[in-house]
Amino acid sequence: MDTFMSDAALVLARRSLLGLAIGDAFGETMFGEPAEAAQRAAKRVLAARRPWRWTDDTAMALSIVEVLGSHGAIDVDALADAFARRWARDPDRGYGAGAVRLLDRISRGAPWRREAQKLFGGQGSYGNGAAMRAAPIGGYFAGDLDRVRHEALRSAEPTHAHPDGAAGAAAVAVAAALAASGARRDDLLPEVIRCTPPGITQERLRRAADTDLSADPLRVGLALGTGLDVAAHDTVPFALWVAVRHLSSFEDAI
Repeated sequence: MDTFMSDAALVLARRSLLGLAIGDAFGETMFGEPAEAAQRAAKRVLAARRPWRWTDDTAMALSIVEVLGSHGAIDVDALADAFARRWARDPDRGYGAGAVRLLDRISRGAPWRREAQKLFGGQGSYGNGAAMRAAPIGGYFAGDLDRVRHEALRSAEPTHAHPDGAAGAAAVAVAAALAASGARRDDLLPEVIRCTPPGITQERLRRAADTDLSADPLRVGLALGTGLDVAAHDTVPFALWVAVRHLSSFEDAI
């Protein structure tokens, strides 16, 4: 990629990073709130006008943008190193127990491929973390969905060896690429489904695509998943349904 294209791509990647960080930090203000209190909590948070603290998801997204800026692609070894380095420098960002063990071992020189595969009894993580950090990849490679899918799947490898954990990353990155490219709302979820590897995440994305955009979001969340399980399949489909529903308004989507 030439310098001009790289600079333009980084602008979109950083724009995706900013949106990701705002959503991450806003959600963190309500972490642990009971579901029925979420709307009241959101209004309280907005009214308070206090700083919002971003979490490990933004920290890992920063590493993705760092690697894209220096390599022009996802160099998986460099990304694993960046994850571990950023964690060691600022460990109190809400990393889960499994991520802490993994990043600690990587920082001590353990091979990341082996350590990622050992998570969850050897099946690898199918959590939503790879999806949470993937949007800048879509911004960077917007216009080339096959490349977006490939790079997003690679970005999941250092931490999410389970196919559904990686599928979540592909789905979010492709959605971000389509949004950055000005895709029509009706085309977004079908294209995301096409680019998402088969599995339960893809199956729930199909259910999301079949769900009327005028439906009650509370009922849709109960049907598709609300992220309570912290799994890709329980998080990504509803998040993308909301994004499509409010594709022209970031604030309304949040």
